[in-house]
Amino acid sequence: MRKRKAKKRPLLPDPKFNDQLVTRFVNMLMWDGKKSIAFKIFYDALDIIESKKQDSEKSSLEIWKDGLSNVMPHVEVRSRRVGGATFQIPMQIRPDRKISLAMKWLISFSRKRNEKSMSQKLAAEILAAEKEEGAAVKKKTDTHKMAEANKAFSHFRF
Repeated sequence: MRKRKAKKRPLLPDPKFNDQLVTRFVNMLMWDGKKSIAFKIFYDALDIIESKKQDSEKSSLEIWKDGLSNVMPHVEVRSRRVGGATFQIPMQIRPDRKISLAMKWLISFSRKRNEKSMSQKLAAEILAAEKEEGAAVKKKTDTHKMAEANKAFSHFRF
């Protein structure tokens, strides 16, 4: 590489739960730099989860973390040219990329849902992910199936 690797900036923990993972999620949820609105959407979604949950001993933040971990993929396929052909090669995913993909999928599939407000959409997708159903979990299983189908090309790893 020509330039040195960019160093990771430390994230400030969120004001309510004092958790950096929440801030990272809200940063991905944010549109047009409107962080306060993104925080409001996230906290409202957690309030909706709090009212809808069946499990009384888990907090809404724990339900969100469980849903996020259920969406996290463990392997993905990457394209690699060998000779004239392009192969889909299954690769292990770095831990920070796992979290990023899970957050991205959770947010994008909650945006595509049919509820009224974004906080309701997000709450519904988080609850579905916690029960291991919903579009984000389906995306994870599809990614895993794709990696399983291309397991024969794993000897081309780079």
